[in-house]
Amino acid sequence: MKTKFLTLIPLFCICALFTGCASLHEPETKQIKLLFGGDIMAHKPNFNMKNYSKIWDGIRTIVQESDLAFANIEAPVADSLPYSSYPNFNMHGEYPEQAIEAGFNVFSLINNHSNDQGLGGIQETYEWSEKIEKKYAEAGNPLYFSGLKKEPDAPLECRTIDKNGWKILFCAVTEILNRPDYRTYLNYVASTKKSREAFIEKIRKFREENPCDLFIISIHSDEPEYISEISEDRRRFYHTLVEKGVDVVWANHPHIPREKEFIGNKATQWLEKAIIYGNGNLISGQRWEPDFDNPENPRDDTGDGYLLEVTFEKDLKTDQTRIVEHKTHYITTYINSNWEFIIKKLDDEFIQYLAENKRQKWSRYIQHRKKITERIKENITWQ
Repeated sequence: MKTKFLTLIPLFCICALFTGCASLHEPETKQIKLLFGGDIMAHKPNFNMKNYSKIWDGIRTIVQESDLAFANIEAPVADSLPYSSYPNFNMHGEYPEQAIEAGFNVFSLINNHSNDQGLGGIQETYEWSEKIEKKYAEAGNPLYFSGLKKEPDAPLECRTIDKNGWKILFCAVTEILNRPDYRTYLNYVASTKKSREAFIEKIRKFREENPCDLFIISIHSDEPEYISEISEDRRRFYHTLVEKGVDVVWANHPHIPREKEFIGNKATQWLEKAIIYGNGNLISGQRWEPDFDNPENPRDDTGDGYLLEVTFEKDLKTDQTRIVEHKTHYITTYINSNWEFIIKKLDDEFIQYLAENKRQKWSRYIQHRKKITERIKENITWQ
């Protein structure tokens, strides 16, 4: 019996090769988890902190659990110039580098403040991004930046991201600048009909010529700040981008959390695309004096935001991509007893922490702010 058993083993292996049994272990799908945040601002209370790492402690775990985490750096990054707050921003590399240490690894560098420090500020920001990219690539943790150009009048700058077997195209643009100069060094798309049509055609062609798993566009939108309503023109524009090949439209500028929308396929009943109309601030000093007596004050919306976690899955046989999970993490900027501005999860656990530490005003205020953020719409559109 022993001899017969040994003889059967090689025969079984040979059969497996011909019947395809070995292919049972090959994956049929692949997944990637993306996290989208809002604006990294540097007002005076933010850059006056002694330890920038503390800003991110409250969300570090959430960020590091994602494969790619996106944020908008809303200022030039120029170490040769002093820190500067509104209206002409500037930050030093040490400030956004703590966001990188916390796990953010994909950044838009383009917004209405990108040329606040003139051409020198643009060039120094670009040089900083190149230097920090090289540093992290050598350590095996690549970073990706989009929005600035090394040379004037260069083509629209887009990045290719290779992560966990996924090929992702990422392009960041702005529709608004606080000053008109040096815009040829920027991914600038004016919010005119002609400029938008040209941009849409570029995006369509870029997707066609660069096969990928996902195409993500960051738009710093030409809209009024601090307004939650979204115009029909804005909706149509973003939907057109989706129709032309974009998988995620990730927008910022209003500095308050706004609704998000998922586009579903009627035939398959799968969610396939996402539009984020505004995450709100990731960190800022805009809510430097919370209105404890009136938490509904619209200006206080600048102190809240959200991280949107979206997990995509691709069927390797059919080449179809869908969203298999999405989750919203509401966040708030908390001013601790040392007058440090730090990010906290906007949840019941934080409210309880405040009550236990005898910060009753903050506890009541955050409890109300939580209810306000939970009103933010999440729409599904089936096509």
